[in-house]
Parts: sequence; structure tokens; C-alpha cells
Amino acid sequence: GMAFKKDTGDVRETAAAFVARDLIEEQAYVHVYDPKVSRESMLQEFKYTLNLSDETKPGILDKYFITETDPYVAAKDAHAIAVVTEWDEFKTLDYQKLYDSMSKPAFLFDGRNVVDADKCRQIGFQVYSIGKPVTMT
Repeated sequence: GMAFKKDTGDVRETAAAFVARDLIEEQAYVHVYDPKVSRESMLQEFKYTLNLSDETKPGILDKYFITETDPYVAAKDAHAIAVVTEWDEFKTLDYQKLYDSMSKPAFLFDGRNVVDADKCRQIGFQVYSIGKPVTMT
């Protein structure tokens, strides 16, 4: 998600924009799913808060920043999932289905502690949850 908190479409100074920008600058393809935030709002936040736009870096967002309307499409062939907004639906996603569609090794970075880390590790994810020690299986 790109919203700065769940149940809102507000992206002002969202941490997700900073994470996405850093990944994009490393030429990572960033696929984003957010149930309430439009691509236009995301691009405005990049422009006004991060000075990242087609004017400042021509073509970079069109190439590396992809928005999806389905979380399973967003995760397909990805190396990692980053949970940056605590949408309730992220608690109930089919993480086995997500894992099966991803490149391996598959990483899960939970910045909001909303996923069942132990269950995701059992599936095969390498899970990193904010504020929690890394548990190796």
C-alpha cells in the first residue's frame, strides 16, 4: 500500500513513497497495490515531496513504477513484498498463492506487523518484521 495509514487514500509524506523512490533509483521494478490510492495521487506525492517526476527523471516512473488493482498481480514474479500500509486485507491474503507466484528466494518485509510471520516462514518466505528479531528456519 501507498497510503500513510489504513482506511485512507492520503499519501502525504507516506513512508511508502520514500521506499519506492529508493528502489526505483536502484532500477528496481516496483509494483504497487493499494485499495484506495490512485496512481495519480501516488505520482503527485512523488513530485511534490520527493521531486521525482517525468520532468526531473524522464521515463523513470513509467518504466519502474507499476500500479496494480490486484495484490496477486502485483506480486507475480516479484523477489519481495513490502507491507508499508496496515490494510486489514493484508492480514487475510493467501500468502501461499503469493509465494507460489514469486521468484525465489521470496522475501517479505512487514513494516506494519500485520502478517503472520511464522506462517509465512513455514510457507517459505524469508520474513523481516519491523521491531522484531530475525528468526531463521
